[in-house]
Amino acid sequence: MTAEQDQPATVPPAAVVEGVFELARDGRTRPLGEMLDAGVPLDLVNGRGDSLLIVAAYGQHRETVQELLRRGADTAIVNGMGQTALACAVFRNNEPILVDLLTAGADPDLGSHSGIQIADQFALPRMRAVIEAHTGA
Repeated sequence: MTAEQDQPATVPPAAVVEGVFELARDGRTRPLGEMLDAGVPLDLVNGRGDSLLIVAAYGQHRETVQELLRRGADTAIVNGMGQTALACAVFRNNEPILVDLLTAGADPDLGSHSGIQIADQFALPRMRAVIEAHTGA
């Protein structure tokens, strides 16, 4: 799924969307889960094409990432800058979140700024090694 694809038919009002993304950005897992339980789409994207999973991964909120993955969040969403949640975890040098995403099936080659490219560009050999260990590359 890409940011350019259509939103679900039941897109919440802008204020709700903003609030839900703030919860993900702040790592407020429980209230975020309550909003999802109330009907906010799990794979909602904002104006930049970020998903809740991308925002939580970039914010380094492992518990939130794990909860979103448990609920079935799409790891293949690519934002408007060509990044995935996995690429955000690599950029932030967050090995536990990277492993969670890889275990959930995230593709380290996905996006125009893929996790592998970011590991190489920013000289993050440990992140590259973790990816290779999980993918057998």
